[in-house]
Amino acid sequence: MSLQGKKAVVLIEEQYQELEVWVPYFRLKEEGAGVLLMGQEKGRVFRGKFGYPATAETDYKETRPDGVDLVVIPGGFAPDFMRRYPEPARFVAGVFAADKVVASICHGAWLLSSAGVLKGRRATAFHAIADDVRNAGAQWVDAEVCVDGRLITSRKPEDLPAFCREILKALAAA
Repeated sequence: MSLQGKKAVVLIEEQYQELEVWVPYFRLKEEGAGVLLMGQEKGRVFRGKFGYPATAETDYKETRPDGVDLVVIPGGFAPDFMRRYPEPARFVAGVFAADKVVASICHGAWLLSSAGVLKGRRATAFHAIADDVRNAGAQWVDAEVCVDGRLITSRKPEDLPAFCREILKALAAA
């Protein structure tokens, strides 16, 4: 499968879950997609939960929601930090409104909740935030991956193979 010409961003912030950033990032690159790490400030270095650095290659001022085909929201504690300022939620809402692919894993569903995109959807997330997903108006399901239209969600790092498979499939069809 070739994803040449497809543009994706993987959101980063302090305390991101390393596997949930780097596995989709490199898997998308492997398939030919253009992928950038996106943070609050271009050039800023963010540290993952285990200290691995990631440098923001773009930011919310430089990249527009309608300029990407996919946004990936990793978990870890990063989504909690992302919710502290409005740009990440606005960006995700914009990508969703443009009918592009929105993919979230683990605690990334916190940002989906802040973006207002869960109402009336089926979604999964780390089991500890199932109530948050339900309170945002979604039907929480306990599955390694849940696809509801262009919304793709997974629970935890062990679900990354299924998560990436569905992302690649959705992006190829977009």
